[in-house]
Amino acid sequence: MSGYFLAAVVILFINLLPAFAPPTWAVLLYFVFTQNLNPWGLILIGLICATAGRAGLALYFRKLAFLFPDKFLANMKSLASLVEASRGKLTALLAIFFFSPGSSAQLFEAAGMIKGVRLKPLLLVFAAGRSVSYTFYVFGAQKIHGSSLGEVMGRYMTSPQAIIAQVAFIVGLVVLGNVNWSRPKP
Repeated sequence: MSGYFLAAVVILFINLLPAFAPPTWAVLLYFVFTQNLNPWGLILIGLICATAGRAGLALYFRKLAFLFPDKFLANMKSLASLVEASRGKLTALLAIFFFSPGSSAQLFEAAGMIKGVRLKPLLLVFAAGRSVSYTFYVFGAQKIHGSSLGEVMGRYMTSPQAIIAQVAFIVGLVVLGNVNWSRPKP
């Protein structure tokens, strides 16, 4: 199996998972360390497959929104309305999608649950941000390949801190959906 095809399948799959998947950058590092792939090709595959996976995740949650309590969905919709009503808040949200090196799964799950949220702008900002971070990680990994720093990064990917971060993101999503974000009616 081609290294590029395997990378594409793995990256697409992990970006479709709602939680507890390794970050895409970690998978890219794995392929840098174990395969002799063109870095630009690997970055491009990472961008396309991660973005497609996150789109699929959001659409999956959009289809399954009926499984969530009505109050939870109403709170999420109110939060989206608050964000969309303010250019500054919307810019801040897009900046989170652009700059966040952490898991974006819960952000796309939330966006998917809220039927009125347009996914295309979020996906474009996500891809733009990841183009920067993936380039940094892939070319950085090539520089440290074979060093002890590579081993340290491998241990980090399976660390308790990484697992705790995933749980924290899930809890954060649940908290967001349980806060009444609607403005009090005068």
